[in-house]
Amino acid sequence: MTAVREVDVLIVGAGPAGLVAAARLADAQVARVEVLEREQHAGGVPRHCAHGGYGTWLHPLTGPAYARLLVAAAEGAGAVVRTGVTALDWAGPLALDTVGARGHETIRARAVVLATGARERPRSARLVPGTRPAGVLTTGELQQAVHLYGQRIGERAVVVGAEDVSYAAAATVRAAGAVVVAMVAEGPRARTMPARAADARLRQGIPLLTDTTVTELLGHGRLSGVRVRHRDGRTAVLPCDTVVFTGDFVPEHELARRGGLTLDGGTQGPAVDGALRTSRPGVFAVGSVLHPVESAATAAREGAHVAGAVLEALAEAERPGPDSVPLLVEPPLRWIAPNRVTPADHGLPYLLRTTSPLYRPLLQITQADRTLHRQRLPRALPHRTVSLSPRWTHRVDPHGGPVRVRLTDR
Repeated sequence: MTAVREVDVLIVGAGPAGLVAAARLADAQVARVEVLEREQHAGGVPRHCAHGGYGTWLHPLTGPAYARLLVAAAEGAGAVVRTGVTALDWAGPLALDTVGARGHETIRARAVVLATGARERPRSARLVPGTRPAGVLTTGELQQAVHLYGQRIGERAVVVGAEDVSYAAAATVRAAGAVVVAMVAEGPRARTMPARAADARLRQGIPLLTDTTVTELLGHGRLSGVRVRHRDGRTAVLPCDTVVFTGDFVPEHELARRGGLTLDGGTQGPAVDGALRTSRPGVFAVGSVLHPVESAATAAREGAHVAGAVLEALAEAERPGPDSVPLLVEPPLRWIAPNRVTPADHGLPYLLRTTSPLYRPLLQITQADRTLHRQRLPRALPHRTVSLSPRWTHRVDPHGGPVRVRLTDR
């Protein structure tokens, strides 16, 4: 017989967003806050990112140190963090079927927070043809193999992508004692800070092949090379025994989809308003499941924000949240998060991504024939998030239909 337990708040995912939310809620005297993590250790992606850049300017930390700090804060506040537990499906509006060391269990809650994160598309999802040799990895698999388990990955690696995460993967390859043969980018330039790209190319001697795609994996048993095609039609084979596919993140939205939660067409994650409420009352979503993928600092900030919204929901009990309307973007914008809006939204900035670079673009927010906000931005780049203040949301008419966001170059 399936055991049934009850908690006040159930959080699925023990990355920065989930752990910060748990710490804030437990510190606010919510009696039973429980965090579920399917991995054997809590901390999320920072746990296997050995580089620095976490924490604050005054207290810089490596990824593992940052993860340990978040876990200690959540548990120190009184939250229960359970690892090796998978949420399988919904057992009710605010109940989840789980499986772990205790066996099959149903957990009922007064509020549920989905903090399930995002993942990189593997080679199979990118439809790269060829054989199925060993040595084909994503960034996450690479970092876990090297930093968590101390495994060797081979001697010569090709990194597919030229984003921030791609350069982190290249650093991990070098930390493992292997050589980065080349970085391969479909676009005309690297999608990272110019200084970082120049350092990799000039100081570390890593070639960057732009306007180039990987068209085939070669080798039997172990990868022996990748075939690439340049935009002008030329092809070549890069000999290597490891290839790392980086970037191309998608949200881990399986639980949201199985629960029938409304998904946003741009992010593919759960649609949420400024309080991070989903389409199901009492269910919230936070972190990279909403916008794959942003920094750990952004996830932590959203975790703190959602804790306040959950506290309000617990206090108001059966009272429904305010009506929200869709927040829609038009090309060249890819997505916006949160992607629904109410007049009561405040505190949490909106994040936007564009598909093409724009310099000094004009951002316009309208509802029907009314202009809610206009703002000139310094620039908008495909690999950088644009942050938008919510100070205009009080002008939204909850019965006035969708709110539209545009970026124009004039």
